[in-house]
Amino acid sequence: MRIVHASARAAAVAALVALSAAGLAACTDAPEPGPSTGQTPSPGTASPQDTPTPTSDVDPAPTLVPEGTAEDNLPLFLAVTERVWASESRDAGRAYIDALVAAGFDKVAMEVTADQTTIGNPAESIQFSVLWGDECLVGQVGSTTGDPHAVVLPVVDGRCLIGQTRPIDW
Repeated sequence: MRIVHASARAAAVAALVALSAAGLAACTDAPEPGPSTGQTPSPGTASPQDTPTPTSDVDPAPTLVPEGTAEDNLPLFLAVTERVWASESRDAGRAYIDALVAAGFDKVAMEVTADQTTIGNPAESIQFSVLWGDECLVGQVGSTTGDPHAVVLPVVDGRCLIGQTRPIDW
């Protein structure tokens, strides 16, 4: 077994030496362009400084599109919602409103439901919205909803949320 191992190792070393020699021979076959050879690179040949830098496959962070549609702004609305949901303030409606304002959404166009029940327990879900033209960006979070949700819905009677909302007076 040791002989087989040694033979395999010797074969691998021989193959590596052969590949290295072939690679070195290829490097010495063509003169390097530049002042010492009198050659200049042909047009269309990329030089090291012309090589494009690789771009990242990561999507850029969503941003507010003031002149865009509600659908255009849904990625930012959802990103803000997810960020608050991942924080310790996940059960506070105010945290979502404040974060949306910080992201550039208009506080005057917002609605939010109560984050506590009438007896002081945390609400099972909180809804919040931003009126955007004739559409609404609506988010929902809470213990009964699982992951945060955000959608674009039509305006209903001039409002985004149906039912009782709390004043945004801060």
